[in-house]
Amino acid sequence: MNALISVNKLSKSFPGVRALHEVQFELTAGEVHALMGENGAGKSTLMKILAGVYTRDSGEILYDGQPVEFLSPREAQAVGIGIIHQELQLMNHLSVAQNIFIGREPRGRLGLLLDEDKLNAQAREILARMHVNLDPRTLVGTLTVASQQMVEIAKALSFDSRVLIMDEPTSALNDAEIAELFRIIRQLKDRGVGVIYISHKMDELKQITDRVTVLRDGEYVATVPTQQTSVATIIGMMVGRTLADVEPVQGAAVSGDIALEVRNLTAGPLVRDVSFELRKGEILGFAGLMGAGRTEVARAVFGADPVESGEILVKGAKASIKRPSDAVKRGIGYLSEDRKRFGLATGMDVESNIVMSDLGKFLSFNLFLRRAQIRKRAAHFIKLLAIRTPSATQPVRLLSGGNQQKIVIAKWLERDCDVLFFDEPTRGIDVGAKSEIYKLLRALAAQGKAIVMISSELPEILRMSDRIVVMCEGRITGELLANEATQERIMHLATQRESLKAARA
Repeated sequence: MNALISVNKLSKSFPGVRALHEVQFELTAGEVHALMGENGAGKSTLMKILAGVYTRDSGEILYDGQPVEFLSPREAQAVGIGIIHQELQLMNHLSVAQNIFIGREPRGRLGLLLDEDKLNAQAREILARMHVNLDPRTLVGTLTVASQQMVEIAKALSFDSRVLIMDEPTSALNDAEIAELFRIIRQLKDRGVGVIYISHKMDELKQITDRVTVLRDGEYVATVPTQQTSVATIIGMMVGRTLADVEPVQGAAVSGDIALEVRNLTAGPLVRDVSFELRKGEILGFAGLMGAGRTEVARAVFGADPVESGEILVKGAKASIKRPSDAVKRGIGYLSEDRKRFGLATGMDVESNIVMSDLGKFLSFNLFLRRAQIRKRAAHFIKLLAIRTPSATQPVRLLSGGNQQKIVIAKWLERDCDVLFFDEPTRGIDVGAKSEIYKLLRALAAQGKAIVMISSELPEILRMSDRIVVMCEGRITGELLANEATQERIMHLATQRESLKAARA
């Protein structure tokens, strides 16, 4: 079968970073081709070159057998290449429909005014094909991350694309939403669309992909058929380690002092009468479907969202937390699921981001930064967390998603918080970096830190948690010890809507 896209000896460098070196890749019509590799392997860079976001330094790209070079995303879209970025590319102040058709809005008579009715109808049709229940008139900024991701997918599908690039499309989706996405991908495949699929979720490979190409450190490793290749082999090609090396160890039961207690907390529609305890040295997992209220609980405790009623106790004493600075003063840190929006100053360098949460101690006379001390602390965390960066002065925006996540973790470690909320800590993180973060969480717990881990990946929750709290529609529906928890029991509690209705009656 003729290739839709052929990449030969493609290279790309950024200041201080060699992102790609003589990489090769091929995609055929009607194929779902996975692109795998650790964070920083060059996957996103390669895809952005194909989508016209970056230009290549050298090498060749053939599209339908003809040499091409796209100087902008619009040029790539014009010939049928669409991309769904890992980091959301939406405008929060516009509606769902306006985001889907931005720059291509239907016009009324004389072509002067937007035809809002037609715009919303077209968006509603695409969303209906996806089985997504979203009002096209809703402002994107009011949606959850999962819903925003579905808008991104709808936007890409609104183009009549022959090639669709999906960069971590399921990172913020629950199982039902992933099943719908896979149904859509299979429809596209049947129509002859070629799909390039970037994901770190190994279980997805066997379900949806035909071939896998692996990159490591910006170089091509191999292309293998998915069904005939084991997951352990693919991981070995990615990171040079076996599956056993990256498998985290389940923690033991914890009986430390109570570090944080939340009593009857209510904060908006997704936090209703929530109570739980968190002990020193414990990893408490928060499970539930998207929209269950897990992130909202963390934000309320951290002071990012207003609390209507309830109590928060830190080390047994009532704490008045009205804003994030109040939480930080009491030793509470929060790592948001949206690291670029809430966790990082991407225009600043690595060292500035690491010391940002505790900048006061690096000031002389409250005026002058102690640069030597900042560099020393930054170097400590770069080594401790194995952050891949050419230097501590590298702009954060130029690093991979996994390394950006490590910088957010370093920021709160520098603050030496006693209670840490990790909201989707491995979202968009490759298997090797996941292993490092798992080991880090266990090491922090061993030091007596109290950790809440919110995750949509049930295997991750089961492997890492000492106890598991399950939420559904804003309420806690159950609590499980690690040794009694299973995916089935968690999902049963995560869908206990009938008991919730009875509780509300």
